[in-house]
Amino acid sequence: MQPTYLSPYITFNGNCKEVMEFYAACMGGKLVMQTFGEAPVHAPEEYKGKIMHAMLQNDSLSFMASDTQPGTTVATGDNISMSVAGTDNEKLHDMFTKLSAGGTVTMPLAPQFWGDTFGMLTDKFGIHWMFNIAGKKE
Repeated sequence: MQPTYLSPYITFNGNCKEVMEFYAACMGGKLVMQTFGEAPVHAPEEYKGKIMHAMLQNDSLSFMASDTQPGTTVATGDNISMSVAGTDNEKLHDMFTKLSAGGTVTMPLAPQFWGDTFGMLTDKFGIHWMFNIAGKKE
């Protein structure tokens, strides 16, 4: 891992486990989750099964997530876009297709003026995704 890096963190209103399991199925990698009940913190009984912290890592990406803190909510989706970039055309097309299942493709993957293939979607959980597949450089 790089000494300094940016890791997106998404907060959900109670469905973090379902969302992160979906993302792990789409992107592969290792998913680790800890519930409020497993952590040494005080949480209301109805929160014990909610996710306090989750992390998904594969060979090329890493991000984290959790459910909201007790008594709070978030406006899912409009506060973040997940941006996935790379050169593996087949792998990234596969991720794009899987993530779009049940969601909405807002811009199909297509060649762009800057020489890369780019597309956007909103997944079935309301999270916005951007994909950039680098073109061959001359």
